[in-house]
Amino acid sequence: MRIKDPIKDICYRQLFPRAGLLLVKLISRTYRYRLVDAENEKRALKDNGAAVYASWHQRFFPGITFFATRKPIAIMISQSRDGEMIARVVDILGWRSVRGSSSKGGIRALKELRSLTREGYRVGHIVDGPQGPFGVIKPGLLTIAQFSGVPILPVITSAQRRWIFNSWDRFMVPKPFSRVFVRFGKPIFVPRRLNADDFETLRQDVEKQIKKLTIQTDNWWRSPEMIRRYFP
Repeated sequence: MRIKDPIKDICYRQLFPRAGLLLVKLISRTYRYRLVDAENEKRALKDNGAAVYASWHQRFFPGITFFATRKPIAIMISQSRDGEMIARVVDILGWRSVRGSSSKGGIRALKELRSLTREGYRVGHIVDGPQGPFGVIKPGLLTIAQFSGVPILPVITSAQRRWIFNSWDRFMVPKPFSRVFVRFGKPIFVPRRLNADDFETLRQDVEKQIKKLTIQTDNWWRSPEMIRRYFP
């Protein structure tokens, strides 16, 4: 989609995404990251060559620059106007944007993702975005893993100090100099062939697993022992 006013077009496509990303990078550089259960990521990539990184919309802010280190990485983005700006940010980060969604261009996007994973690309996916409902994993996560043949890799980010926005998912942004956990769950495989009932059962199971990991990781901030262990 093009904006007719050339000045607005430049702002929308270049200035706003770059300014926003610069702010994200500046804040992110102050974070103290700690990887937890990193062997799950290593095993998934070693055994399969790629994985689908699965994260909540609420928690993706600290992962924006962190996962820029996981290149090559691709992400499916809708063909909407909002998706256009997200695609610009993704391109600036050096990720590969694949345009499509369940409502438009989905099959073509899935085929492109499958080809990219065979070339060694990892896939980033926001499991309940972009508009929720909060905490409900949409079928697209399983469909991407099923179609590409690579496992889902849950990724939980949790910050000790954070701002919470008044959005549909109570979006979280870690405050500058906050400690941040990045925790990898165990790889989850999605069989190529599943009937509708089995697909939904697995979707619910994946949702429960990621919710459980999120709660456990958030609770670590209440444990002096865990804090000393990872942030001596």
